[in-house]
Amino acid sequence: MTEQIDVDVAIIGAGTAGLYALREVRRAKKSFVLIDSGPLGTTCARVGCMPSKVALHIAEYWRGQKDFEGYGITGAEHLRLDSAVTWQALRQQRDVFSGRAAAGAERAAGKQLIMGRARFLAPTLLEVESAAGTQQINAKSVIIAAGSRPVMPGFLQPFAEHCITTDELFEMQALPKSIGILGLGAIGLEMGLALARLGVEVHGADMAQTVGGISDPEVSTLALEAFAQEMQLYLGAPAELLKAEQGVLLKAGDKQVQVDKVLVALGRRPNTDQLNLAEAGFELDERGQPIFNPQTMQMGQHPVFIVGDINGQRALMHEAADEGAMAGYNASQSTPVAFKRKTSLAIAFTHPDLVSVGARFDQLNPDDILIGSADTQSNGRSQVLSEHKGLLRLYADKSSGKLLGASMLGMRAEHVAQFLALAIEREESAHSLLQIAFYHPVVEELIQAAAQDIARHMPDPSGLPLGLVLAEA
Repeated sequence: MTEQIDVDVAIIGAGTAGLYALREVRRAKKSFVLIDSGPLGTTCARVGCMPSKVALHIAEYWRGQKDFEGYGITGAEHLRLDSAVTWQALRQQRDVFSGRAAAGAERAAGKQLIMGRARFLAPTLLEVESAAGTQQINAKSVIIAAGSRPVMPGFLQPFAEHCITTDELFEMQALPKSIGILGLGAIGLEMGLALARLGVEVHGADMAQTVGGISDPEVSTLALEAFAQEMQLYLGAPAELLKAEQGVLLKAGDKQVQVDKVLVALGRRPNTDQLNLAEAGFELDERGQPIFNPQTMQMGQHPVFIVGDINGQRALMHEAADEGAMAGYNASQSTPVAFKRKTSLAIAFTHPDLVSVGARFDQLNPDDILIGSADTQSNGRSQVLSEHKGLLRLYADKSSGKLLGASMLGMRAEHVAQFLALAIEREESAHSLLQIAFYHPVVEELIQAAAQDIARHMPDPSGLPLGLVLAEA
């Protein structure tokens, strides 16, 4: 016999978006169920941003020995790396992050947590298959936060034994001697560099002419120069795999190389195909994705909201958290409200970091903007940290000086990105930004230099020195 449960809100998915939605539903004192097919623990904690950052951190320790001789530190030739121990240490830290996320879900949902797979029978009627049997959930509102899974194209199936995704990468017992990487977005680029710094021969391929999603041509050029010193790059041509006596042959354009493994980092596929959406009456686009309002997260006129990776829009943890909170709030109200989306922010922790904040270069009309540039080789703190060439490019409206976006390659650019996200969110201009104190020496002085570059083209009518304002009488 099928059990039926009536609740105010049903949440499908206990990842970041689902848990932030649950926070708002509980705050509104609504009844709920939280449904997850397992394993618990967010994508970020299990197979994404956290284990990749651990890998980069360990790799940077190991790469650091290359600089020892120049500072009079000897004996580095006696150091050895046991990659099996390295990867086990990574998994231990990963398990801490993932365990905390899983425990948080269990604690937040309590007895209202249902471990099972959900599908829609109607817009607010769900069927859940679990170890306890079949249940039907009749909800006043539903929040879909069912996440995504790695893309594995069909043409790779004949080479499945040699291909891994990020779901399997961190489960390796030891590192291969060589690896190909298909896709050089943030995760492919980060893991390619981490593995290269740990002594793996890395060959990265991407259809794009750049890496990390950067569209600014000057920042992109420097990024390619920097990363090509550590891994082989095959850009601007489709990649294919061919049989080899050992491993597999990676071919891209007129280049080919034999590798032991291939990391498939071609993005993640939303799990919408598992939910029976079309049959339940939801409107889908030509890609089979639900049509929804990105400010309310609502799907059409149904009291159903879609958040996080599964909506295919902004697949980042902080965006999933915001979307979950928006949906949780709206699912608990009689009438949904529209929320302002925050300034977009993307960071690849590539050391030097590669970042994009606000409007991308290719989203702006060159005739309508001023660009302020600051070279990391002219920044004292950046010089101390690295000899890499880096660059900050800051975009501002030509008529008002209002900040619109930025791209950067440089050491600790993650901090510059956070600073600029705040500045853009507060609608600062190049002139108003210069009224902030910049300590010396810090990497953030690059922002000051780039803002000065813009402000010089927009003289202050008062004639006062840049960055200074008169004291109030």
